Amino acid sequence: MSITLAEGIKLKSILSKQLRELETEARRVAFITVEKGTAPPPVPRTLNDVENEMEQVRKDQRTLDFLIYKANSTHSVDFEGQQITLVEAIELAIQLRAKATFYKELSLANKEELQYGYAETTTVYRVALFDPEVYRQKAQLAEKTAHQLSNRINTKNYTINLEFDGSNYF
Repeated sequence: MSITLAEGIKLKSILSKQLRELETEARRVAFITVEKGTAPPPVPRTLNDVENEMEQVRKDQRTLDFLIYKANSTHSVDFEGQQITLVEAIELAIQLRAKATFYKELSLANKEELQYGYAETTTVYRVALFDPEVYRQKAQLAEKTAHQLSNRINTKNYTINLEFDGSNYF
């Protein structure tokens, strides 16, 4: 059975959530309160049952991680006239978003700003050595480029199949 890379990425978060829920269940079924001298009642699932299920989920997580890493390393998208691997494209999209955030911060600066408290008799200004409007435009371009790249990555994720049976989880 196979799933798309996009489904695999979603499944990673499902598996993490399921593992957290199983850990909570393990803590709950590990103890029981009984009256002294009485035997504990039978339970529908033992700690061992939950641990076994946790091990299967962990194994599936590792397998899925490997398949996703492999797919991200061997498949590519076209970006600015060249083919780049998905892993590089993902990192580039992250960097473009960080660049956009930095540029937005610079774009909010005043070109010239009076500074108070530096001197009693002299007027002091903080002067930007750049044009904030240029950085506003750079921020928009970096953000737009990041969105375009992310869209290409997402589109590609739906065309790649991973040999993984996810029927236990969805």
